Amino acid sequence: MEIFLIKLLQFLLAISLLVLLHEGGHFFFSKLFGVKVDKFYMFFDAGIGKWDGSLFKFKPKNSDTQYGVGWLPLGGYCKIAGMIDESFDTEQMKQPVQPWEFRAKPTWQRLLIMIGGVLVNFLLALFIYSMVLFTWGDQYIATRDMSLGFKFNQEAKQLGFRDGDVLIGTENGDFKDFSADLFRELSTASEAHVSRNGKDVTIPLPGDINLLSMLKSTPLFAAPLIPAVVDSVVPGTIAHRIHLQKGDRLVAINGKRVDSYNEFTYEIGRLQDMLHEAESAQDSLAIRRVALTFTNDKANGKWYVAQTTLSPTLQFGFFTQNYRALYKTTTRQYGFFESFPAGIKYGWNVLAGYVSDLKYVFSADGAKSLGGFGAIGNLFPATWDWHAFWLMTAFLSIILAFMNILPIPALDGGHVLFLLYEMITGRKPSENFLIRAEYIGFGILILLMVVANLNDILRWLGYM
Repeated sequence: MEIFLIKLLQFLLAISLLVLLHEGGHFFFSKLFGVKVDKFYMFFDAGIGKWDGSLFKFKPKNSDTQYGVGWLPLGGYCKIAGMIDESFDTEQMKQPVQPWEFRAKPTWQRLLIMIGGVLVNFLLALFIYSMVLFTWGDQYIATRDMSLGFKFNQEAKQLGFRDGDVLIGTENGDFKDFSADLFRELSTASEAHVSRNGKDVTIPLPGDINLLSMLKSTPLFAAPLIPAVVDSVVPGTIAHRIHLQKGDRLVAINGKRVDSYNEFTYEIGRLQDMLHEAESAQDSLAIRRVALTFTNDKANGKWYVAQTTLSPTLQFGFFTQNYRALYKTTTRQYGFFESFPAGIKYGWNVLAGYVSDLKYVFSADGAKSLGGFGAIGNLFPATWDWHAFWLMTAFLSIILAFMNILPIPALDGGHVLFLLYEMITGRKPSENFLIRAEYIGFGILILLMVVANLNDILRWLGYM
């Protein structure tokens, strides 16, 4: 419960900050060009009965804008007078055009008002990345320093990789660290460079490996090899009852040899799949009865076999070392002025990677990989870590900027598309057309939101 609350608080803080500043971008340009803003709300104030949906609201003296906080935490909005938006205030559009309305302003001013939110989110992301680099530096574990090498799945082995290979790079240069960028580079590379038993080896690659398959396969295409050595045992768990101790090395599970913790977790995953298919309580109990074989330095080669029955979650109750604890961390520090070009480059690389991956969304597997609020919340760490929090906030800011500029009606990009049409042709789309487009766009967004959050629920239930 504590982990859930920590992730929830981080998620709400990040989203609140991003939504506030995004709508603030629209608000700033609206005020700059003398456009009246009727409402500025954090979260949506969808009314219920006679209640207008506001948790808090106020209107400063001599101000045209009502500020408030709604009860529905799905974003926020800035209601600009004389504009067709998600409020669907068609009554206002039937009135004569007023000089302080959005529709009365020149096209270029309306364009700036519409891109204001995206602009703020993008600049905010670059600023956060810059300040993260200035404060903490760029911290990573270089793949060439991962001396124990990597564990590869069957697809990777068919291409020529071998367990224990240390990933160095491709024909385009060395890998920086173990991240999504490594998989992107491998997916399009014509050759990979590895260190195998101290020797440099070149592995030819096809240049068109499916990135989504690499990331979603079980086991993963490539993952840092983690020794199957116990680092700590949780008191009162099965691991504690069968006398597992720090330093014990796992040898086999149910008689099947395991050469790493990667292999051990894969075997547990196979048991979980079997458990989902179990047709009776007796079948389930049989699957949960396991034999764990382990040894240690003091055993002089002797193996110990512990027979035990696991809980339905198949948890033993021990931990191994995280791969990050096995290797040295490389840190590059940046001065204040150095951090800005470095932060811009960092943010641009994040955006480029995200955009290049977007094509997979339009595949069946890509649609299944969509995530809603639960998936986003789980991206935050289980402990409050400001470094990780700001990196995730910057990432979400870039996503929010890019998604909002897509040419979908009801998004900023949809409004921008119609404004560009007006600038090029000199003809403004009719209000009826804009209203219909807004409804269609809003419907698309609701559908995407339902699919993404339904995926979260299905993953939580174990069906995906």
